[in-house]
Amino acid sequence: MIVLDTGKDFSAFGQLVILILLQCGGLGIMTMSTMFAFLVGKRISLRQRLIMQESLNQFSIGGLVRLAKYILIFTAVIEVVGATILFFCWQRIYSPLQALYLAVFHSISAFCNAGFSLFSDSIMRYKGDLIINLTFVVLIILGGIGFLVLLELFQYGKNGTLSLHAKLALKISLILILIGFIIIFFIESNNPSTLRDLSFPEKIYGSIFQSVTARTAGFNTLHIGSMQNATLFLIIILMFIGASPSSTGGGIKTTTFGLLILYVLSSLKGKEEIQIFKRRISQDIIPKVLTVITLSLGLVIIMTILLSYVEGEDFIKVLFEVVSAFGTVGLSTGITSSLSIAGKIIIIITMFTGRIGPLGLALSLIQKREPEMIKYPEEKIMVG
Repeated sequence: MIVLDTGKDFSAFGQLVILILLQCGGLGIMTMSTMFAFLVGKRISLRQRLIMQESLNQFSIGGLVRLAKYILIFTAVIEVVGATILFFCWQRIYSPLQALYLAVFHSISAFCNAGFSLFSDSIMRYKGDLIINLTFVVLIILGGIGFLVLLELFQYGKNGTLSLHAKLALKISLILILIGFIIIFFIESNNPSTLRDLSFPEKIYGSIFQSVTARTAGFNTLHIGSMQNATLFLIIILMFIGASPSSTGGGIKTTTFGLLILYVLSSLKGKEEIQIFKRRISQDIIPKVLTVITLSLGLVIIMTILLSYVEGEDFIKVLFEVVSAFGTVGLSTGITSSLSIAGKIIIIITMFTGRIGPLGLALSLIQKREPEMIKYPEEKIMVG
């Protein structure tokens, strides 16, 4: 979802600015500000801790500074390892300096789930390279499951347990990747513009890669604009769900989607409580889940109507563009560069709202009201 070729139309300085913005966007403004506070020896104020608590989805302010340090360390280590692997893959093709630059840029872009590439075709030219595909997939997954889950996985050997949040985020992520892989593989296997003419290993690589990158990252090894409408709609769903909380990705988040499914299943079974992994889910979280999904759907619907009216493109392409912007994914069927000024403004607003979250934006704009002392009579309404 770019209007200019990052590798060709930007100077080295412009690419460096983009890279810095990718890193800041992936880590989050509060984590970056905490890092700078460390560097200059400044104390973290209570107000900053409260803002960090909200941005990292924490239940208390205890240990937030230590968590920020872990986030920075994890990010540095993962990106260095990813860049090292990519460097050894690309040094056979490019000069050592160019290979290093490409490796660092793409490692940061992949882990931060940004999707920016210095290659004009994203990484379609490497769809048959197992190591490059696997490196990108691992970086994207690690960036998308959330820093809190990464920390728990790191400490799993010592603690031997995972929180309910980590279990749900990992389970939903795995299910979505598998479902996406299977559907993309079978739908696109007969499509001459995507998988049909590829070898069997390349079909597997391509299907897995697109299933992983669709929810968060925005890279592609297959031509998105040539995919079947059924595949595009599947990718739209994956982009809308997005990554996990406290991660570098967008969307409504995997745990939000998981809680919605659990809530529906519990209602169908006539259960008053939502249970998973031998734990009860707090009922207080359900209104927030429904609010996030309702506001997100509302945003997507409104922006799709506006973009359809302004541009007049095929509906599936317009919907794809809007959801990709909302989920901060970056995939496109190829219409981004041809959008009018009004269309680009709509996409920018959608990206901005999707990144900070519709609920966060709504809460910041709506003034809090004092609790009402009057309670009105209760009455039932028919639904369904």
